[in-house]
Amino acid sequence: MKDLEFSFELIAQDEKARVGRISTHRGMVDTPAFMPVGTLGTVKGIFTDDLLSTGSQIILGNTYHLMIRPGTEVLDLFGGLHNYMNWQKPILTDSGGFQIMSLAKLNKIDINIGAVFSSHLDGKKFVLSPEKSIQIQKSINSDILMVLDECPTLTHEKEKLIRAIEVSTSWAKRCKIEFGKNKKKALFGITQGGLNKNLRLESLEKLAAIDFDGYAMGGLAVGEPQEQMFKILHETVDYMPKKKPRYLMGTPSDILAAVKSGIDMFDCVMPTRSGRTGLAFTWEGKLNLRNSKFQKDKSSLDNKTNLRGINTYSKSYLNHLIKTNEILASMLISLHNINFYQQFMSEIRKEIKKGTFNKFYNKYIDKF
Repeated sequence: MKDLEFSFELIAQDEKARVGRISTHRGMVDTPAFMPVGTLGTVKGIFTDDLLSTGSQIILGNTYHLMIRPGTEVLDLFGGLHNYMNWQKPILTDSGGFQIMSLAKLNKIDINIGAVFSSHLDGKKFVLSPEKSIQIQKSINSDILMVLDECPTLTHEKEKLIRAIEVSTSWAKRCKIEFGKNKKKALFGITQGGLNKNLRLESLEKLAAIDFDGYAMGGLAVGEPQEQMFKILHETVDYMPKKKPRYLMGTPSDILAAVKSGIDMFDCVMPTRSGRTGLAFTWEGKLNLRNSKFQKDKSSLDNKTNLRGINTYSKSYLNHLIKTNEILASMLISLHNINFYQQFMSEIRKEIKKGTFNKFYNKYIDKF
């Protein structure tokens, strides 16, 4: 495994939905894949051993936040994030592009320099350039690195979308140069263009000419109506290189529809964020365990999963933990949710291989 180069193999297809396998020197990733989010080097409330037990094969870290804390000096000391957080499987890192959008009041963009930030912690100024983003991701020792991009907020203004493509393409070229040649690692390009099909395809064409190891749909899941996001996916995903992984960045609330369009990789904070508020994902749909109707419910969330003894805890007990603000509630429900997401992705892969994904889609689309 140590000498294995990054690669992607397409295994099966059911209409547009695809099953594939990403190979890295740290392990395989079966796609469609769900990547738990570990922004600060931890998937909130979950032990890394438990993450492994859920079948998670890859997690996501964040360049901007890890640059600020613990910083590259500490990460270099440990040889990267894998050793630091005791996770030896693949890691993908966001480049900091999302923070350029989410912390827009704290930064200014200069196409020639990068994003000039004032830290959200202490106001200290620093520059996140395309080169710096890649350097930080190398300190993190990411297995899949993302180019730095400008991810605009939801807009239909063509001029803003064109500018985002111009900036993102320029920075993507610089990231590719800084990344250099490393066949064990991968660098993904990020398309922009908002909900405009022609601009989205223009961005993709420019990135394909640079030649990346994978391609992401950026600038979506930023507040647009869900049906509009799925419309642009349906219209453009087919134009993405077929022999390279396709990644939908953000927090898609309907993975099923994105898989149906041909997306291979997803990240989402929903399982743990919802776990902290008492919302559980199950095969019956979403359950708000704060609801008083669960106060005397003896059934478990998943009686087939003995991970951390989750199947021994009743909904009544979880309701009690939530009502009394016990941290164990967040930990148990978050772990359950990550485990469910991985079960869900496993079933999606099986259905695509059998050629019955549409039947599965129709059965569960309304529940999720």
